[in-house]
Amino acid sequence: MTITRRAVALGLAATAMQALMLIAFAWPAVNVGPRDLPIAVAGPAATQVAEQLRQRDPDAFEITAVADAAQARSAMADNEIYGAVITGNGAPQVLVASAASPAVAQQLTALAQQLSGIPAVPVEDVIAIDPDDQRGAGFGSMVLPLVMSGMAAGVLLTLLIPAFGARFAGLAAFGIAGGLLSTLIFHTWLSILPGSYLELAAIAGLASFTVAAVIVGLAAAIGRPGLGLGALTMLLVGNPFSAATSAPELLPQPWGTLGQLLPPGAAASLLRSVAYFDGAGALAPLTVLLAWAAAGVALLGLAALRSRQEAMLTAAPEPVAVPA
Repeated sequence: MTITRRAVALGLAATAMQALMLIAFAWPAVNVGPRDLPIAVAGPAATQVAEQLRQRDPDAFEITAVADAAQARSAMADNEIYGAVITGNGAPQVLVASAASPAVAQQLTALAQQLSGIPAVPVEDVIAIDPDDQRGAGFGSMVLPLVMSGMAAGVLLTLLIPAFGARFAGLAAFGIAGGLLSTLIFHTWLSILPGSYLELAAIAGLASFTVAAVIVGLAAAIGRPGLGLGALTMLLVGNPFSAATSAPELLPQPWGTLGQLLPPGAAASLLRSVAYFDGAGALAPLTVLLAWAAAGVALLGLAALRSRQEAMLTAAPEPVAVPA
């Protein structure tokens, strides 16, 4: 293949990549809507409200009837539901948790207004998002830098550090320093998230370490193609379906669920859980991050073992024939 043909082929490949990125990032954004969104209803007209919601869209909500507003608030604090509609005398009261998802809180408020026909429905934000990031834009913008920096660290360690043990040392240094510094920015300086600095730093560090470890592990296991495979998984699938700016139940399925099984989505959910809900619902995303991190380290370890065995075979002396 001539240089010109190779250049044209690379240009066409870049065009295909551009199309994939547009689809991956734009398609979820234009298809946001409730899909089995967990909410609660309470009060004397709870059954009627639930039936109205099901008639409007049978697949939009997963509705649970609770005894009263106190039970609904408890379920929200446990990170089990996004909001509730409390019926009684007069217009229904809407309970929301903007910390769980500002987008869902806005949708629930608008929905209650439509059901009641009253422009100003009473709304109580039970678990409010940080006042310095009321629209959640800052939180949503945190995921991409963690992913991109993890990818960059993984690529640099793969290309510049030949020794497998040294690569792991670089991963550990990046995870610790990256977690501390990034949290210093979004927690202390920008005040995007409340909570314990060290706890949030540990999560940010784990997320950064995980993305980088997957890149390094795949590259160690299958060579240069592993860099591309890891980057595509984290950037084209993991980031747009992370639900950092919305909620998993607002994204097209099964992509919303799949996004929570990848490091970007798990990191966003874990940060929300620890910052706003005292760790409620943290086990699942923590397990996802630890599993991916372990897989990346395991691939790196297996590659190191294989390389050592190959070196031993190469260095082994050839048998010398003994004359009869």
